[in-house]
Amino acid sequence: MLRTILWFIYFGVHLVAIQPSLIKVNRLAEQGKTTEHDQLTDQTAKKWARSLVKLAGVTVVTTGAENIPPEGSVLFVSNHQGNFDIPILLGYIDKPKAFIAKIELLKLPLIRTWMTHLKCVFMDRTDIRQSLKVINQAADHLKEGYSMVIFPEGTRSKSKTLGEFKPGSLKLALKAGVPIVPVAIEGSYKIMEQNGFKIKPAHVTITIFDPIPTTGLTKEQATDLPERVRKIIEQGLSLPCK
Repeated sequence: MLRTILWFIYFGVHLVAIQPSLIKVNRLAEQGKTTEHDQLTDQTAKKWARSLVKLAGVTVVTTGAENIPPEGSVLFVSNHQGNFDIPILLGYIDKPKAFIAKIELLKLPLIRTWMTHLKCVFMDRTDIRQSLKVINQAADHLKEGYSMVIFPEGTRSKSKTLGEFKPGSLKLALKAGVPIVPVAIEGSYKIMEQNGFKIKPAHVTITIFDPIPTTGLTKEQATDLPERVRKIIEQGLSLPCK
């Protein structure tokens, strides 16, 4: 329990401590200095995310980083085991990225501001019209060169079990014509969800697979894409832990 209390105290204090960086990020955005803005936003968010993971006592091993295309944007498609998945992916995959996140995160003012600067978009899965609008917005970000992360299960599994992918969850990659990079996260549910939401140390593995091109696909190949990606991630979850 002490670790959990200290973690949440640090979470809030650090958000306040990085306000000078946020002021600078806002200024760079107003001045149209996109490159400097994006670099500072990514560096600050990545450092904060790593500190949250380390304070929780979590060790992370990443394999397959060489599979990430060094140039151009990609859509990272990952399973979703727990609340720590966003800081884990943010902190331990080097390529700058934004997230397609649940709309409830808009209720967290400072978090919302940083996520907006990262180019994150917020989806209400109960509103089909809003969801389609967000998919189009995310596709535009991909076309602009910003990589995105999506959790096509739509919610946390809170276990090793891989849920079904939501229909149409990968359409934004097809719209933008960018590669899909499957990612398997194993062990993140052990940090909170397995413990009644008390934070405990755990070992997490991130496995990054070969990119899948989305251009030039037949209609059938495009339709089969979500299940193809799901099987890759499912196989990754069955691999021995490193």
